[in-house]
Amino acid sequence: MTTDQHRPSRRSPVEPETLGKYGRKAVFASSIGYALDGFDLLILSFALGGIMADLHLSTPQAGSLATITLLGAVTGGFVFGLLSDRFGRVRMLTWSVIVFAVFTGLSALAFGFWDLALYRFIAGIGIGGEFGIGMTLAAEAVPARLRARATSYVGVGFQLGVLAAALASPWIIGAFGWRGLFVVGAFPAMFAVVLRKRLHESPKFLEKKAELNSRPSPVRLLLADRRTIRITVAIVVLTTVQNFGYFGIMTWLPSYLSNQFGYGLTKSSMWTAATVLGMLAGVVLFGHLADRIGRRRTFWIFQLSAAASVLVYSQLSSPWALLIGGAVMGACANGMIGGYGALMAELYPTEARATAQNVLFNIGRGLGGLAPVLIALVASANGFPFALGLLSGIYVLAFCAMFVIPERRGAELA
Repeated sequence: MTTDQHRPSRRSPVEPETLGKYGRKAVFASSIGYALDGFDLLILSFALGGIMADLHLSTPQAGSLATITLLGAVTGGFVFGLLSDRFGRVRMLTWSVIVFAVFTGLSALAFGFWDLALYRFIAGIGIGGEFGIGMTLAAEAVPARLRARATSYVGVGFQLGVLAAALASPWIIGAFGWRGLFVVGAFPAMFAVVLRKRLHESPKFLEKKAELNSRPSPVRLLLADRRTIRITVAIVVLTTVQNFGYFGIMTWLPSYLSNQFGYGLTKSSMWTAATVLGMLAGVVLFGHLADRIGRRRTFWIFQLSAAASVLVYSQLSSPWALLIGGAVMGACANGMIGGYGALMAELYPTEARATAQNVLFNIGRGLGGLAPVLIALVASANGFPFALGLLSGIYVLAFCAMFVIPERRGAELA
Protein backbone atom coordinates (compact mmCIF):
# COMPACT_ATOMS: atom_id res chain seq x y z
CA MET A 1 0.00 0.00 0.00
CA THR A 2 1.45 3.35 -0.96
CA THR A 3 1.47 6.55 0.98
CA ASP A 4 -0.76 8.18 -1.63
CA GLN A 5 -3.54 5.81 -0.73
CA HIS A 6 -3.80 7.47 2.67
CA ARG A 7 -4.21 11.03 1.36
CA PRO A 8 -7.65 12.59 0.96
CA SER A 9 -8.66 13.27 -2.63
CA ARG A 10 -11.31 15.50 -4.08
CA ARG A 11 -14.63 14.07 -5.05
CA SER A 12 -15.04 13.41 -8.75
CA PRO A 13 -17.20 16.03 -10.50
CA VAL A 14 -19.31 13.25 -12.00
CA GLU A 15 -19.87 11.49 -8.71
CA PRO A 16 -23.60 11.04 -7.97
CA GLU A 17 -25.11 13.13 -5.20
CA THR A 18 -27.47 10.45 -3.88
CA LEU A 19 -27.28 6.78 -3.01
CA GLY A 20 -28.93 5.69 -6.25
CA LYS A 21 -30.98 2.54 -6.77
CA TYR A 22 -28.06 0.12 -6.45
CA GLY A 23 -26.69 1.99 -3.45
CA ARG A 24 -30.03 1.80 -1.63
CA LYS A 25 -30.37 -1.93 -2.34
CA ALA A 26 -26.79 -2.62 -1.25
CA VAL A 27 -27.15 -0.64 1.99
CA PHE A 28 -30.50 -2.28 2.75
CA ALA A 29 -29.19 -5.82 2.15
CA SER A 30 -26.10 -5.12 4.23
CA SER A 31 -28.23 -3.65 7.03
CA ILE A 32 -30.49 -6.70 7.13
CA GLY A 33 -27.50 -9.03 7.21
CA TYR A 34 -25.98 -7.15 10.13
CA ALA A 35 -29.38 -7.02 11.89
CA LEU A 36 -29.33 -10.81 12.03
CA ASP A 37 -25.97 -10.56 13.75
CA GLY A 38 -27.34 -8.21 16.41
CA PHE A 39 -30.46 -10.29 16.96
CA ASP A 40 -28.50 -13.48 17.53
CA LEU A 41 -25.95 -12.01 19.93
CA LEU A 42 -28.58 -10.46 22.20
CA ILE A 43 -30.98 -13.40 22.31
CA LEU A 44 -28.09 -15.33 23.81
CA SER A 45 -27.99 -12.77 26.64
CA PHE A 46 -31.68 -13.27 27.37
CA ALA A 47 -31.43 -17.03 26.98
CA LEU A 48 -28.53 -17.41 29.43
CA GLY A 49 -30.75 -17.76 32.53
CA GLY A 50 -32.81 -20.55 30.98
CA ILE A 51 -29.74 -22.24 29.51
CA MET A 52 -27.96 -22.21 32.88
CA ALA A 53 -30.97 -23.76 34.62
CA ASP A 54 -31.83 -26.28 31.91
CA LEU A 55 -28.32 -27.45 31.06
CA HIS A 56 -26.91 -26.97 34.59
CA LEU A 57 -24.15 -24.56 33.59
CA SER A 58 -22.02 -22.43 35.89
CA THR A 59 -21.88 -18.64 35.46
CA PRO A 60 -18.41 -18.75 33.83
CA GLN A 61 -19.61 -21.50 31.44
CA ALA A 62 -22.65 -19.43 30.49
CA GLY A 63 -20.52 -16.32 29.97
CA SER A 64 -18.11 -18.33 27.83
CA LEU A 65 -20.87 -19.11 25.30
CA ALA A 66 -20.79 -15.48 24.17
CA THR A 67 -17.00 -15.63 24.04
CA ILE A 68 -17.09 -18.87 22.02
CA THR A 69 -19.54 -17.30 19.56
CA LEU A 70 -17.22 -14.35 19.09
CA LEU A 71 -14.19 -16.61 18.64
CA GLY A 72 -16.14 -18.29 15.86
CA ALA A 73 -16.72 -14.83 14.41
CA VAL A 74 -12.96 -14.28 14.30
CA THR A 75 -12.59 -17.49 12.28
CA GLY A 76 -15.46 -16.46 10.02
CA GLY A 77 -13.92 -13.04 9.59
CA PHE A 78 -10.78 -14.55 8.11
CA VAL A 79 -12.60 -17.13 5.99
CA PHE A 80 -15.37 -14.96 4.59
CA GLY A 81 -13.16 -11.90 4.22
CA LEU A 82 -10.68 -13.77 2.01
CA LEU A 83 -13.47 -15.46 0.05
CA SER A 84 -15.30 -12.17 -0.46
CA ASP A 85 -12.20 -10.51 -1.91
CA ARG A 86 -11.77 -13.52 -4.19
CA PHE A 87 -15.32 -14.47 -5.25
CA GLY A 88 -17.44 -11.39 -4.56
CA ARG A 89 -19.29 -9.57 -1.81
CA VAL A 90 -22.88 -10.61 -2.52
CA ARG A 91 -22.17 -14.33 -2.95
CA MET A 92 -20.25 -14.58 0.33
CA LEU A 93 -22.75 -12.47 2.26
CA THR A 94 -25.40 -14.97 1.19
CA TRP A 95 -23.39 -17.95 2.44
CA SER A 96 -22.47 -16.26 5.70
CA VAL A 97 -26.19 -15.76 6.45
CA ILE A 98 -26.97 -19.40 5.64
CA VAL A 99 -24.22 -20.74 7.93
CA PHE A 100 -25.33 -18.42 10.72
CA ALA A 101 -29.03 -19.32 10.37
CA VAL A 102 -28.60 -23.10 10.22
CA PHE A 103 -26.38 -23.37 13.29
CA THR A 104 -28.41 -20.86 15.28
CA GLY A 105 -31.39 -23.12 14.68
CA LEU A 106 -29.41 -26.19 15.74
CA SER A 107 -28.63 -24.45 19.05
CA ALA A 108 -32.26 -25.06 19.98
CA LEU A 109 -31.52 -28.81 20.03
CA ALA A 110 -28.57 -28.64 22.43
CA PHE A 111 -28.55 -31.04 25.37
CA GLY A 112 -25.32 -29.95 27.09
CA PHE A 113 -22.56 -27.37 27.22
CA TRP A 114 -20.25 -28.92 24.62
CA ASP A 115 -22.69 -29.41 21.76
CA LEU A 116 -24.18 -25.97 22.38
CA ALA A 117 -20.67 -24.49 22.37
CA LEU A 118 -20.00 -26.18 19.01
CA TYR A 119 -23.22 -24.82 17.47
CA ARG A 120 -22.45 -21.35 18.80
CA PHE A 121 -18.91 -21.45 17.40
CA ILE A 122 -20.07 -22.40 13.88
CA ALA A 123 -22.92 -19.87 14.01
CA GLY A 124 -20.25 -17.36 14.96
CA ILE A 125 -18.34 -18.24 11.77
CA GLY A 126 -21.38 -17.09 9.79
CA ILE A 127 -21.76 -14.00 11.95
CA GLY A 128 -18.10 -13.17 11.32
CA GLY A 129 -18.77 -12.63 7.63
CA GLU A 130 -21.73 -10.30 7.92
CA PHE A 131 -20.11 -7.16 9.33
CA GLY A 132 -17.14 -6.91 6.98
CA ILE A 133 -18.88 -7.95 3.78
CA GLY A 134 -21.88 -5.72 4.44
CA MET A 135 -19.74 -2.71 5.32
CA THR A 136 -17.57 -3.26 2.24
CA LEU A 137 -20.55 -3.61 -0.06
CA ALA A 138 -22.17 -0.45 1.32
CA ALA A 139 -18.93 1.58 1.17
CA GLU A 140 -18.32 0.57 -2.46
CA ALA A 141 -21.89 1.26 -3.55
CA VAL A 142 -22.23 4.94 -2.56
CA PRO A 143 -20.52 8.27 -3.37
CA ALA A 144 -17.60 9.32 -1.14
CA ARG A 145 -19.43 12.19 0.55
CA LEU A 146 -22.13 9.77 1.82
CA ARG A 147 -19.83 6.90 2.75
CA ALA A 148 -19.89 7.24 6.54
CA ARG A 149 -23.64 7.71 6.52
CA ALA A 150 -24.09 4.59 4.39
CA THR A 151 -21.98 2.44 6.69
CA SER A 152 -23.73 3.95 9.70
CA TYR A 153 -27.04 2.77 8.24
CA VAL A 154 -25.56 -0.74 8.14
CA GLY A 155 -24.71 -0.23 11.82
CA VAL A 156 -28.33 0.82 12.42
CA GLY A 157 -29.34 -2.58 11.09
CA PHE A 158 -27.38 -4.21 13.90
CA GLN A 159 -29.12 -2.02 16.49
CA LEU A 160 -32.55 -2.84 15.05
CA GLY A 161 -31.70 -6.52 15.33
CA VAL A 162 -30.66 -5.99 18.94
CA LEU A 163 -33.82 -3.99 19.63
CA ALA A 164 -36.00 -6.71 18.11
CA ALA A 165 -34.28 -9.26 20.34
CA ALA A 166 -34.72 -7.08 23.45
CA LEU A 167 -38.44 -6.63 22.80
CA ALA A 168 -39.27 -10.13 21.52
CA SER A 169 -37.14 -12.31 23.79
CA PRO A 170 -39.34 -12.15 26.94
CA TRP A 171 -42.45 -13.10 24.95
CA ILE A 172 -40.73 -15.89 23.04
CA ILE A 173 -39.19 -17.28 26.24
CA GLY A 174 -42.56 -17.07 27.99
CA ALA A 175 -44.28 -19.00 25.21
CA PHE A 176 -41.61 -21.45 24.03
CA GLY A 177 -38.67 -21.26 26.44
CA TRP A 178 -35.09 -20.35 25.57
CA ARG A 179 -34.98 -22.89 22.75
CA GLY A 180 -37.68 -20.96 20.91
CA LEU A 181 -35.33 -17.99 20.57
CA PHE A 182 -32.88 -20.04 18.53
CA VAL A 183 -35.64 -21.51 16.36
CA VAL A 184 -36.62 -17.96 15.37
CA GLY A 185 -32.96 -17.29 14.58
CA ALA A 186 -33.05 -19.98 11.87
CA PHE A 187 -35.54 -18.11 9.67
CA PRO A 188 -33.03 -15.72 8.04
CA ALA A 189 -31.85 -18.49 5.70
CA MET A 190 -34.84 -17.58 3.52
CA PHE A 191 -33.64 -13.98 3.32
CA ALA A 192 -30.27 -15.17 2.01
CA VAL A 193 -31.89 -16.84 -0.99
CA VAL A 194 -33.86 -13.70 -1.87
CA LEU A 195 -30.76 -11.53 -1.41
CA ARG A 196 -28.71 -13.58 -3.86
CA LYS A 197 -31.35 -13.27 -6.59
CA ARG A 198 -32.06 -9.55 -6.31
CA LEU A 199 -28.67 -7.90 -5.78
CA HIS A 200 -25.86 -7.98 -8.33
CA GLU A 201 -22.17 -7.74 -7.49
CA SER A 202 -20.36 -4.56 -6.39
CA PRO A 203 -19.20 -2.58 -9.48
CA LYS A 204 -15.99 -1.66 -7.66
CA PHE A 205 -15.19 -5.34 -7.09
CA LEU A 206 -15.97 -6.23 -10.71
CA GLU A 207 -13.74 -3.38 -11.90
CA LYS A 208 -10.78 -4.79 -9.94
CA LYS A 209 -11.53 -8.49 -10.40
CA ALA A 210 -9.15 -8.95 -13.33
CA GLU A 211 -6.24 -7.78 -11.17
CA LEU A 212 -6.85 -10.21 -8.30
CA ASN A 213 -4.50 -12.94 -9.49
CA SER A 214 -1.60 -10.51 -9.98
CA ARG A 215 -1.79 -8.85 -6.56
CA PRO A 216 -0.39 -10.08 -3.20
CA SER A 217 -2.74 -11.95 -0.89
CA PRO A 218 -5.23 -9.70 0.93
CA VAL A 219 -3.67 -10.49 4.31
CA ARG A 220 -0.24 -9.37 3.07
CA LEU A 221 -1.78 -6.08 1.94
CA LEU A 222 -2.81 -5.41 5.54
CA LEU A 223 0.89 -5.52 6.45
CA ALA A 224 2.32 -4.00 3.27
CA ASP A 225 4.80 -1.63 4.93
CA ARG A 226 5.62 -0.11 8.32
CA ARG A 227 3.07 2.66 8.04
CA THR A 228 0.32 0.24 7.07
CA ILE A 229 1.29 -2.09 9.93
CA ARG A 230 0.95 0.79 12.41
CA ILE A 231 -2.47 1.64 10.99
CA THR A 232 -3.56 -2.01 11.11
CA VAL A 233 -2.49 -2.34 14.76
CA ALA A 234 -4.33 0.89 15.62
CA ILE A 235 -7.50 -0.41 13.93
CA VAL A 236 -7.27 -3.63 15.97
CA VAL A 237 -7.03 -1.52 19.15
CA LEU A 238 -10.13 0.44 18.10
CA THR A 239 -12.19 -2.64 17.26
CA THR A 240 -11.10 -4.44 20.44
CA VAL A 241 -12.14 -1.53 22.62
CA GLN A 242 -15.42 -1.17 20.72
CA ASN A 243 -16.33 -4.83 21.11
CA PHE A 244 -15.05 -5.16 24.67
CA GLY A 245 -17.20 -2.25 25.75
CA TYR A 246 -20.25 -3.37 23.78
CA PHE A 247 -20.28 -7.01 24.86
CA GLY A 248 -19.22 -6.13 28.37
CA ILE A 249 -22.26 -3.89 28.70
CA MET A 250 -24.90 -5.77 26.72
CA THR A 251 -24.19 -9.36 27.75
CA TRP A 252 -24.67 -8.65 31.45
CA LEU A 253 -26.95 -5.58 31.42
CA PRO A 254 -30.21 -7.58 31.85
CA SER A 255 -28.64 -9.54 34.73
CA TYR A 256 -27.23 -6.32 36.24
CA LEU A 257 -30.66 -4.68 36.24
CA SER A 258 -32.25 -7.81 37.66
CA ASN A 259 -29.72 -8.56 40.40
CA GLN A 260 -28.88 -5.01 41.42
CA PHE A 261 -32.34 -3.42 41.24
CA GLY A 262 -34.75 -6.38 41.24
CA TYR A 263 -36.11 -5.78 37.74
CA GLY A 264 -38.07 -8.66 36.25
CA LEU A 265 -37.36 -10.02 32.78
CA THR A 266 -39.88 -7.77 31.03
CA LYS A 267 -38.72 -4.61 32.80
CA SER A 268 -35.06 -5.50 32.22
CA SER A 269 -35.78 -5.92 28.53
CA MET A 270 -37.49 -2.51 28.36
CA TRP A 271 -34.57 -0.77 30.07
CA THR A 272 -32.14 -2.62 27.80
CA ALA A 273 -34.24 -1.49 24.82
CA ALA A 274 -33.78 2.13 25.94
CA THR A 275 -30.02 1.60 25.87
CA VAL A 276 -30.30 0.10 22.39
CA LEU A 277 -32.40 3.03 21.16
CA GLY A 278 -29.64 5.31 22.38
CA MET A 279 -27.15 3.20 20.46
CA LEU A 280 -29.25 3.51 17.32
CA ALA A 281 -29.38 7.30 17.61
CA GLY A 282 -25.64 7.40 18.29
CA VAL A 283 -24.84 5.38 15.16
CA VAL A 284 -26.85 7.71 12.91
CA LEU A 285 -25.34 10.81 14.54
CA PHE A 286 -21.83 9.39 14.13
CA GLY A 287 -22.32 8.80 10.40
CA HIS A 288 -23.54 12.35 9.76
CA LEU A 289 -20.79 13.93 11.87
CA ALA A 290 -18.06 11.81 10.28
CA ASP A 291 -19.12 12.93 6.80
CA ARG A 292 -19.18 16.57 7.91
CA ILE A 293 -16.22 17.07 10.27
CA GLY A 294 -14.07 14.02 9.52
CA ARG A 295 -13.48 10.55 10.90
CA ARG A 296 -10.79 11.34 13.50
CA ARG A 297 -12.56 14.22 15.23
CA THR A 298 -15.84 12.29 15.38
CA PHE A 299 -14.15 9.23 16.90
CA TRP A 300 -12.43 11.41 19.49
CA ILE A 301 -15.71 13.06 20.53
CA PHE A 302 -17.46 9.71 20.94
CA GLN A 303 -14.55 8.01 22.72
CA LEU A 304 -14.33 10.68 25.43
CA SER A 305 -18.12 10.71 25.78
CA ALA A 306 -18.16 6.91 26.11
CA ALA A 307 -15.58 6.94 28.90
CA ALA A 308 -17.57 9.53 30.84
CA SER A 309 -21.03 8.02 30.28
CA VAL A 310 -20.08 4.45 31.24
CA LEU A 311 -18.49 5.69 34.45
CA VAL A 312 -21.54 7.80 35.35
CA TYR A 313 -23.98 4.97 34.52
CA SER A 314 -22.24 2.61 36.93
CA GLN A 315 -23.11 5.02 39.77
CA LEU A 316 -26.81 5.48 38.96
CA SER A 317 -29.57 3.91 41.04
CA SER A 318 -32.98 5.50 40.33
CA PRO A 319 -35.18 3.96 37.60
CA TRP A 320 -35.46 7.12 35.48
CA ALA A 321 -31.77 7.88 35.80
CA LEU A 322 -30.98 4.34 34.64
CA LEU A 323 -33.38 4.69 31.72
CA ILE A 324 -32.02 8.04 30.48
CA GLY A 325 -28.43 7.23 31.44
CA GLY A 326 -28.63 3.94 29.55
CA ALA A 327 -29.73 5.72 26.37
CA VAL A 328 -26.90 8.26 26.67
CA MET A 329 -24.35 5.53 27.44
CA GLY A 330 -25.59 3.50 24.48
CA ALA A 331 -25.28 6.45 22.09
CA CYS A 332 -21.74 7.28 23.21
CA ALA A 333 -20.35 3.77 23.64
CA ASN A 334 -21.77 2.22 20.49
CA GLY A 335 -22.31 5.12 18.10
CA MET A 336 -18.82 4.48 16.74
CA ILE A 337 -19.90 1.18 15.18
CA GLY A 338 -21.24 3.20 12.26
CA GLY A 339 -17.81 4.58 11.42
CA TYR A 340 -15.58 1.53 11.11
CA GLY A 341 -16.94 0.54 7.71
CA ALA A 342 -16.07 3.88 6.11
CA LEU A 343 -12.79 4.19 8.02
CA MET A 344 -11.43 0.81 6.91
CA ALA A 345 -12.84 1.08 3.38
CA GLU A 346 -10.76 4.21 2.87
CA LEU A 347 -7.56 2.78 4.35
CA TYR A 348 -7.30 -0.46 2.32
CA PRO A 349 -7.55 -1.22 -1.43
CA THR A 350 -10.43 -3.08 -3.09
CA GLU A 351 -8.34 -6.26 -3.34
CA ALA A 352 -8.13 -6.45 0.46
CA ARG A 353 -11.09 -4.36 1.61
CA ALA A 354 -13.44 -7.13 2.76
CA THR A 355 -10.54 -9.01 4.33
CA ALA A 356 -9.54 -5.87 6.26
CA GLN A 357 -13.10 -5.24 7.44
CA ASN A 358 -13.71 -8.83 8.49
CA VAL A 359 -10.30 -9.75 9.87
CA LEU A 360 -9.59 -6.56 11.82
CA PHE A 361 -13.09 -6.14 13.20
CA ASN A 362 -13.37 -9.79 14.16
CA ILE A 363 -9.96 -9.87 15.83
CA GLY A 364 -11.41 -7.06 17.94
CA ARG A 365 -14.51 -9.17 18.46
CA GLY A 366 -12.45 -12.14 19.59
CA LEU A 367 -10.43 -10.08 22.07
CA GLY A 368 -13.47 -8.05 23.08
CA GLY A 369 -15.34 -11.32 23.50
CA LEU A 370 -13.35 -11.90 26.67
CA ALA A 371 -15.40 -9.12 28.28
CA PRO A 372 -18.39 -11.28 29.37
CA VAL A 373 -16.10 -13.71 31.21
CA LEU A 374 -13.81 -11.03 32.68
CA ILE A 375 -16.72 -8.90 33.84
CA ALA A 376 -18.33 -11.94 35.45
CA LEU A 377 -15.10 -12.61 37.35
CA VAL A 378 -14.65 -8.96 38.40
CA ALA A 379 -18.32 -8.66 39.36
CA SER A 380 -18.13 -11.81 41.46
CA ALA A 381 -15.38 -10.21 43.54
CA ASN A 382 -16.37 -6.52 43.51
CA GLY A 383 -19.95 -6.23 42.24
CA PHE A 384 -21.41 -5.20 38.87
CA PRO A 385 -21.23 -1.41 39.47
CA PHE A 386 -17.47 -1.66 39.94
CA ALA A 387 -17.10 -3.92 36.88
CA LEU A 388 -19.07 -1.50 34.67
CA GLY A 389 -17.16 1.51 35.97
CA LEU A 390 -13.90 -0.21 35.14
CA LEU A 391 -14.93 -0.34 31.48
CA SER A 392 -14.67 3.43 31.08
CA GLY A 393 -10.87 3.34 31.04
CA ILE A 394 -10.64 1.33 27.81
CA TYR A 395 -11.95 4.22 25.70
CA VAL A 396 -8.91 6.32 26.60
CA LEU A 397 -6.78 3.66 24.88
CA ALA A 398 -8.90 3.96 21.72
CA PHE A 399 -8.57 7.77 21.85
CA CYS A 400 -4.77 7.43 21.72
CA ALA A 401 -4.92 4.92 18.84
CA MET A 402 -6.74 7.45 16.62
CA PHE A 403 -3.58 9.59 16.45
CA VAL A 404 -2.02 6.89 14.23
CA ILE A 405 -4.87 6.76 11.73
CA PRO A 406 -4.89 9.30 8.86
CA GLU A 407 -7.96 11.32 7.90
CA ARG A 408 -9.35 10.26 4.49
CA ARG A 409 -12.84 11.77 4.44
CA GLY A 410 -13.99 12.19 0.84
CA ALA A 411 -11.17 10.06 -0.63
CA GLU A 412 -11.69 7.93 -3.72
CA LEU A 413 -11.53 4.20 -2.96
CA ALA A 414 -8.31 2.64 -4.26
